[in-house]
Amino acid sequence: MGEKSEAGRLILLGAPLGNPADASARLREVLSTADVVAAEDTRRLTRLARDLDITVGGRIVSYFEGNEERRTPELVEVILSGYVVALVTDGGMPSVSDPGYRLVRAALDVGAPVTVAPGPSAVTTALAVSGLPCDRFCFEGFLPRTPGARRTRLRALAAEERTLVFFEAPHRIGAALTDLADTFGADRPAALCRELTKTYEEVLRRPLGELARWAAEGDPRGEITLVVAGAPVIAPERPDDDTLRAAVAEREAAGRSRRDAITDVAIEYALRRRDVYTIVHS
Repeated sequence: MGEKSEAGRLILLGAPLGNPADASARLREVLSTADVVAAEDTRRLTRLARDLDITVGGRIVSYFEGNEERRTPELVEVILSGYVVALVTDGGMPSVSDPGYRLVRAALDVGAPVTVAPGPSAVTTALAVSGLPCDRFCFEGFLPRTPGARRTRLRALAAEERTLVFFEAPHRIGAALTDLADTFGADRPAALCRELTKTYEEVLRRPLGELARWAAEGDPRGEITLVVAGAPVIAPERPDDDTLRAAVAEREAAGRSRRDAITDVAIEYALRRRDVYTIVHS
């Protein structure tokens, strides 16, 4: 390692998902100047540096699921000694279903600065290209590997109204899609995004049932991000006018002001407040 920096810190690097041209100028700078670069796969880091025509200036160490627990205190000690540690995964942002959370938490726990050089994310990339609503979404990462646990998780998510984003391995995507279609309904819209930003990028925008058949008939390969539409919002049935008046009166009797009682009833039945007001005062 070189000379100590004025203040040691951890920098999380957003790495390209597949296309090196997506690398930011800051990613290049940090990889060139950090005292230590902790990489999920050191061979991929070496290949990325070659593609970017840069030289990693600091010491390169591996940091992956199998050695996170052991290596985390070592890296924290390096940061506390005044050096800059950069963390990079195979693609996307560290900590998002990739190594990193343990190191971030450990650095924060000892008061070490943590910052980010933002970059690509498979989650937001898949959302943007899916054609599904992305104003509100829920990232679920990888589903459980065993069938029973996976179905239990999906049953808990079946009524979720936000768009859902999953990561899945190619050898499990067929079973996952079958369970999704069975649990969410075969007609639920979805988008299967494969090999995002790479040469063989593919986005299949089809209902879950069709995607399940596609997976069963083929041999899906590559990194997969699956985007699934949220459960349809079912508005509560509109009660008659007398029921609405009674609902407002019940809330007033419980201590709510008439204004607040009308607002509560309007929200409960997905009605316009002024319509409820008109009914109550008619």
